[in-house]
Amino acid sequence: MQETTLCLRVGQFLPYSMSDSNTTDFTNPSTFILLGIPGLEAAYMWISIPFCAMYAIAVLGNFTILFIVKREPSLHGPMFYFLCMLAVTDLVMCTSTVPKMLSIFWFNSREISFSACLTQMYFVLSFSGMESGILMAMAFDRYVAICHPLRHSTILTNSVVAKIGLAVVLRSGILTLPYPFLARRWPYCRTNIIPHSYCGHIAVVNLACADIRISSYYGLFDLFSVIGMDVFFITVSYTHILRAIFHLPTKDARLKTFGTCISHLCAISALYIPDFFSSLMHRFGHNVPRHFLILITSVYVLVPPMLHPIIYGVRPKQIRDRLLQLFTHNKT
Repeated sequence: MQETTLCLRVGQFLPYSMSDSNTTDFTNPSTFILLGIPGLEAAYMWISIPFCAMYAIAVLGNFTILFIVKREPSLHGPMFYFLCMLAVTDLVMCTSTVPKMLSIFWFNSREISFSACLTQMYFVLSFSGMESGILMAMAFDRYVAICHPLRHSTILTNSVVAKIGLAVVLRSGILTLPYPFLARRWPYCRTNIIPHSYCGHIAVVNLACADIRISSYYGLFDLFSVIGMDVFFITVSYTHILRAIFHLPTKDARLKTFGTCISHLCAISALYIPDFFSSLMHRFGHNVPRHFLILITSVYVLVPPMLHPIIYGVRPKQIRDRLLQLFTHNKT
């Protein structure tokens, strides 16, 4: 994401110097120009290789997860339904940004219409919120499975899982709507050049020749009401989970039970740790080259979508066994 989940809503870009020819007065351009990663233009072809590889892994891995869960009836349960929601979210998340990045790297295709730019902004923000919400729902599933195992199937029915998924989508979708509406409202009279590889919220509104504090204030509200609430409930869930694990009678039972949470904890780490690290760099890394910060935030769009199918494809025995069956069946 532009400055990652934590700062793409409220962060600020450093001023980017433009030539006089790029700062002539005009009103509300119909197109914007994405610069990609300014300063690294000569290395675009090399940069595109890992980006393309990570995108291919993300797409292939997440589609594989969806295919295996759909094909195998024994995987039709709450945890794997949430996993499918996460896979769809990851696919939309990376597909909304990476193809345009690659077109900049490969074909120097930098133009993007104002409407397409706002649409991309909406998808990045809303699906990053959905991703966090789904991880919170998966934490609740682990809590019920470990703390109330006998009631797991009656608490998390298919209907409840569907309602949780719908609530996550509606929460993020509705709370993200003000971003493009506010961005469309501002007058743009300075430049139409965005010094980034995609249309992040702050990257766009920083071009406005108006007071954009309301966008930053709303970003803070959205941050605490979405990411803050998700982290709080994940923490509460795992506090109860750890308490239940420590009350188990044997070490083997504790390790086996905790092992069922490893994949989810890795998925949480894949989302929040790079996010936190990147946010610290944007806040305190004033001496870090600008192109490095943009490169890191561009890569971050791909990190969770690429890692999630790897984590859930290797760790859970059910999916790992189905993957092995799929490959051995194809060989025979």
